[in-house]
Amino acid sequence: MFKIQKGYDTVTKSFRLPVELVEALDALAYKYNLSLNQLVVQCLNYALDNLEENDTEGEKAVK
Repeated sequence: MFKIQKGYDTVTKSFRLPVELVEALDALAYKYNLSLNQLVVQCLNYALDNLEENDTEGEKAVK
């Protein structure tokens, strides 16, 4: 379950994302009354927390 976190330091980055992914994220953010940024940060944190590191190439990239 997502928990909204506030009060963290931020940095601005640009990413190119597939249109369909952005549309799905926009819809979820609207549904749960979150900013798109809050939702993306939470999704990325969840992905990192649940990353399976069984690929030796991937382990080097994570560090």
